Amino acid sequence: MTAAETGRGDKPLVRIDGVTKRFGDAPAALDAVSGMIGGGAITGLVGPDGAGKTTLIRLMTGLMLPDTGTMEVLGFDTRKNPAGIQAAIGYMPQRFGLYEDLSVQENLDLYADLRGLPKSERASAFDELLTFTDLKRFTGRLAGKLSGGMKQKLGLACALLKKPRLLLLDEPGVGVDPISRRDLWKMVENLTKEGIGVLWSTAYLDEAEACDHVLLLNQGKLLFSGKPDDMTGRVSDRVFRVSGMTGRRRQVLAGLLQADGVIDGVIQGEAIRLVAAKDKKPDIGSAGDGATLAPAPPRFEDAFIDMLGGGPGGRSRLAEAQEPTKGDDDRPVIEAKGLTKRFGDFTAADNISFDIRRGEIFGLLGPNGAGKSTTFKMLCGLLKPTGGEGRVAGFDLRRDAAEARNQLGYMAQKFSLYGDLTVMQNLEFFSGVYGLRGKHRRERIDLMASIFDFGRHVSQPAKDLPLGLKQRLALACAVMHEPRALFLDEPTSGVDPITRREFWTHINALVEKGVTVLVTTHFMDEAEYCDRISLIYRGRSIALGSPDELKARVATKELPDPTMEDAFIALVQQSEAEDAA
Repeated sequence: MTAAETGRGDKPLVRIDGVTKRFGDAPAALDAVSGMIGGGAITGLVGPDGAGKTTLIRLMTGLMLPDTGTMEVLGFDTRKNPAGIQAAIGYMPQRFGLYEDLSVQENLDLYADLRGLPKSERASAFDELLTFTDLKRFTGRLAGKLSGGMKQKLGLACALLKKPRLLLLDEPGVGVDPISRRDLWKMVENLTKEGIGVLWSTAYLDEAEACDHVLLLNQGKLLFSGKPDDMTGRVSDRVFRVSGMTGRRRQVLAGLLQADGVIDGVIQGEAIRLVAAKDKKPDIGSAGDGATLAPAPPRFEDAFIDMLGGGPGGRSRLAEAQEPTKGDDDRPVIEAKGLTKRFGDFTAADNISFDIRRGEIFGLLGPNGAGKSTTFKMLCGLLKPTGGEGRVAGFDLRRDAAEARNQLGYMAQKFSLYGDLTVMQNLEFFSGVYGLRGKHRRERIDLMASIFDFGRHVSQPAKDLPLGLKQRLALACAVMHEPRALFLDEPTSGVDPITRREFWTHINALVEKGVTVLVTTHFMDEAEYCDRISLIYRGRSIALGSPDELKARVATKELPDPTMEDAFIALVQQSEAEDAA
């Protein structure tokens, strides 16, 4: 790879040559990785959690040393002069290296001291960075009280107190809503115009497409190095859109994923997006006589799935073992009637109303701090509403909370498992919590262990599992008692694309058995799986409809075919304009 390939800079800022790093007896966190990072460009370090991204970044900072291979950063060998590197770079760690009990200004003051910024330069630097990040109005607010996007902006400001030649950002967009992510991208793009080299680590594959250059990691190995277009070019003539289908789209997708010539497929509103095998045309006969097949633009994720050998197919053993849920299709399974939650003078959720029918996926979307998590927590009984009411399977969450919780399964990316308990102990604990007893309890535990292939991991603490297995375990625990409703709170953040496909194959198939799903997500492509979406902003529901209906609301001559992200941002901006009028 030449220096020109790394970006717009003439000389690489980072040279990585055959770097390997191991921790104990585990497989190599990095396995003979080589690459370059240029100046004046954004290099994407892309891959799922556990791919080796954070390890590689820490090696660049000199905080760790490689077992074998060499790394040179800004002309310094990381083994010989880590202090020289640390004085010259900007670094924003993944785990938010700010002090949440200090204000925005106090964090800036502290980092200015740590970075040795002369007091004579501080006023102008603070003013420039607070303007750049739009945080001037919040200098007195505690960092812990900021939204996720504002925290990331403050972290970026602290990393830029002394203008670096190289800026290392470890997953700055994780858990951040589309508006905040777009703001962060604009800020970082402006930095590259000053010649700064930026390494942007991410598990969001759509972010890879915005980079000048990409290093793609998976399980410690470098799978690809080059321009994003070179990656998507692998599948340029193999991506299709199926429309005009007969029957329920989830059933059609499951059938198409088993069809000859199809290696991957996802729901996209009322249509289905397919990736074909090389030199194969997808067989869409199972989609009905009226179905049509048209070429679609390829995405980075399409090419990544192709590189990994294709998706998991359309079969769900979990759903096959599930008895169809009972209930009246005309009666809502989940109901929100005027739900309101106040914390002192602050209204987090204001008169939220909707209902979700049997066998429906309903999405709660919204920027960080908008009130969607508050609404979600009220509906699954974790938070008592100030006003209004919520019901699950007919049970009032105020009066019959225990009965309501027995009808639902809850899954979150964090906190829904007990890390110090083993896989088997988690399965046993949750089966007991959900009231399973005797032979039936043992049968369900054995079934979950078999379906999700926990075999050799049953004695392993949950905290030590790879993220994909943690997600499978969390889903197994949530569906142990065959609930009528599933509450999914950011369920796939950070997992690899194959595991995400596997997860949604299970969810789609469970919905076909009558299970009702309420989901929050920052993945806009996952929002396409929803039958309907409520967009929450400033504590209110500002839009309600199907993905295609929300996209149609913001379509213009200039943007005739908007994405869900375009719709999300446009609807929020419309709401802001209406509030300001």
